Amino acid sequence: MAPRYWKRAAFRAALVAFMSSYDDDRSAMVSVMGFSTATSSHRLAGVATPSPPLRMADVAVADAIEAGGSAFNPENIRNIAVIAHVDHGKTTLVDALLKQTNVFRDAAQAAEAGTCVMDNQDQERYVFCERGITILAKNLAVMRDGLKINIMDTPGHADFGGEVERVLNMCDGVLLVVDSVEGPKPQTRFVLDKALKRGMKVLVVVNKIDRPAARPEYVVDKVFDLMMDLGASDEQIDFTTVYASGLQGIAGMSPTEMESDMKPLFDAVKRCIDPPKVETTESNTLQCLVSNIDYDQFKGKMGIARITNGSVRSGQAVSLARPGKPKKTGRLSSLFVFDNLGKKEVESASAGEIIMFSGLDNVEIGDTLVTNEGGGANAAEPLPPIAVELPTVQMTLGVNKSPLAGREGKFLTSRMIRDRLYRELDKNVALKVEETDSADKYAVSGRGQLHLTVLIETMRREGFELEVGPPVVIYKTNEETGKVEEPWESVEVRVPEEYAGSVIDLFNNRNGELQDMGIDDGGESMTVVKYLIPTRGMLGLRSEMLTASRGTAIIDAVFDSYRPRIAGDIQSRDKGSLLAFEDGTVTTFGLENAQDRGKLFVKAGTEVYKNMIVGIHQRPGDLAVNICKTKALTNMRSATKGITTGITAPIELSLDASVEYIASDEILEVTPSTFRMAKNPDLLKKGGKK
Repeated sequence: MAPRYWKRAAFRAALVAFMSSYDDDRSAMVSVMGFSTATSSHRLAGVATPSPPLRMADVAVADAIEAGGSAFNPENIRNIAVIAHVDHGKTTLVDALLKQTNVFRDAAQAAEAGTCVMDNQDQERYVFCERGITILAKNLAVMRDGLKINIMDTPGHADFGGEVERVLNMCDGVLLVVDSVEGPKPQTRFVLDKALKRGMKVLVVVNKIDRPAARPEYVVDKVFDLMMDLGASDEQIDFTTVYASGLQGIAGMSPTEMESDMKPLFDAVKRCIDPPKVETTESNTLQCLVSNIDYDQFKGKMGIARITNGSVRSGQAVSLARPGKPKKTGRLSSLFVFDNLGKKEVESASAGEIIMFSGLDNVEIGDTLVTNEGGGANAAEPLPPIAVELPTVQMTLGVNKSPLAGREGKFLTSRMIRDRLYRELDKNVALKVEETDSADKYAVSGRGQLHLTVLIETMRREGFELEVGPPVVIYKTNEETGKVEEPWESVEVRVPEEYAGSVIDLFNNRNGELQDMGIDDGGESMTVVKYLIPTRGMLGLRSEMLTASRGTAIIDAVFDSYRPRIAGDIQSRDKGSLLAFEDGTVTTFGLENAQDRGKLFVKAGTEVYKNMIVGIHQRPGDLAVNICKTKALTNMRSATKGITTGITAPIELSLDASVEYIASDEILEVTPSTFRMAKNPDLLKKGGKK
């Protein structure tokens, strides 16, 4: 037995003996282990109440899972995914579960961890003007009452639906989180449909029950109607509902009878979600579908998978198989299971468990891990690879060739950009990268504009300089009719009544089809407008709609279907751009004259180049302005004499706003600290312009 494993086993044996001797004295055990009991001060401080101290049953189950083989009982495990629409409180709910399963030592450590613990990527946080949404699906595991619960926190935004589809391969059931006021939304329908088609049981969690305008009965009725509309089975429609507040860390089986912790939710998970279905745990029957990829600076590329059948052990000879493709053989160098927020190394694992393994550098999402012992003669067949919906939007990413290129970035060449994009394909299953006619440009396709801008922002922070083309939709030809089809989206907008007319005009100008319109039942005098609109029409629509509604519109969109392409172009922008007349540095004198022509993006001292976009023209069509013009000096007066007009502050565009702004003949230059827009020099050359 390895020394490290011997030490761990000895410690656990001593721990079990200690717990047995102090079984009646919980406080003594809590004091020694470093856990704190629940006190009212935790709730007064706004911290979720910790669960009771670690139990002997939890340690026994942990030992059985670590030992694997015959000692492991799949009845003591649940694999669940938390799915919902964006901002319905999935990650906050997971935080409450973490704080009540002894993941944190005490209330102080829980407070130090903060909120939205699972949102650990820079762009996922609310601080420093980040996006504040979950982008990547993440795994964790908690122990409660002798039950191990593998939890997968998923994104709620429609553009990251590929993460949800990938994660559902590892689950036996889902927690459908629904806001107690808003009810089911477009993305709720999308993720629920995926779960129902896999035959999963659904545990409905009506979250944010502490909101003053909560209407739980209405929400449950809407969830029932949605399940009926999606064709759920009788067993699925007979769902259990738990009412909760992830922020306060409380739950209950009735909205009027809430308990002081999340125990009702834990009990419902154990009672309503089925344990893993295991046919056999024989080593030769190993089938383990890889659903995610992770990287470790010491162990290299690591696969994350759920064992469907059989068992696996560290050091075992294995193969990575796919239907119709040759096997990739190797040997596992290490094997892990998820433990709280991290992972724990184990000697073996059996069917039903979710594992992480290293030693196979060529592992890919969709591979099936099978045994290769004895040459793999008796190995099981590979499982069907993960299928996700096709991308709908495409952008070009290439080498930055502007006159100001190469001043900030570390990664500038086409080879560096190509390697980074193809490395992203290892874990981003909904992404697609293709070569183009140009050697320094690559076509990158995703599920939406946000899906692609998150990738661009990530690369920018890593030190890349990029030239980004405008987003375009991906057409496809219907094999039966031979007609060209384009993607359409289902859009729901909640907006104050006084701005409803402006919103409807924007949709109508972009060939939208009105599906429903009415007053929101929440009592906030909001109008709800539902449209079907081509994805072409949605490009750039969000910023215009927010401007028209003074920032009050709440927009939710999800892919609907492919429909026959509408002839003609859809107008995306009714105003032209202000272009720099020449290379140089922006001056206040030049700004004074140019600001009468429109709204500017630059300020004095900014370096610009010819045909760089420096503002929005107040009329259709582009206009070149000399913002680098300096005032002539004479011996009669100073350079600043006579300037009486003020300089208007420039508009600062984010990456998303810049991508929405650029037209088909424009490009976006992305550097680690700057966004610059310009006319596409390749198109200017073709058009004979200089």
